[in-house]
Amino acid sequence: MIEMQQTVSTEASAVAVFDYLSDFTNAEQWDPNAVAVKTLSGDGRVGTRYRVESKFAGRTTTLDYELTDVEPHSLIRLRGEKKSITAVDTITVVEVGDRTEVTYAVAFDFHGALGLLEPLLRLAVRRLFTDGAEGLSRELSRLTH
Repeated sequence: MIEMQQTVSTEASAVAVFDYLSDFTNAEQWDPNAVAVKTLSGDGRVGTRYRVESKFAGRTTTLDYELTDVEPHSLIRLRGEKKSITAVDTITVVEVGDRTEVTYAVAFDFHGALGLLEPLLRLAVRRLFTDGAEGLSRELSRLTH
């Protein structure tokens, strides 16, 4: 399993940040690797399903995610699964003084042949993760304007 996490900070309020991030279709704006994100079913509450088309390791891949946990204004967790991978994205939002800290964590568990390639895929996951964290920081700063 490959796990990574990074915290970014913004002057935007925790409520504004949470509201923005809880609509996972906004990942198209903040994650440069997300080619397309669409809602398959649901209304943004637990059980809502999304289809994410993204660039990974030089290829375009599709993964369906389900919103598994939501704690208003503090936690969003999604789980994506298909034959070759299980992915869990966890976003926590915490107000610290006059700033909001957002911790973005990912866990990828590769199955089958991809599981054997996991050491090589670590670099691709790091790139995906770094790009997403940088985009998240950039887009959250826009919420303050």
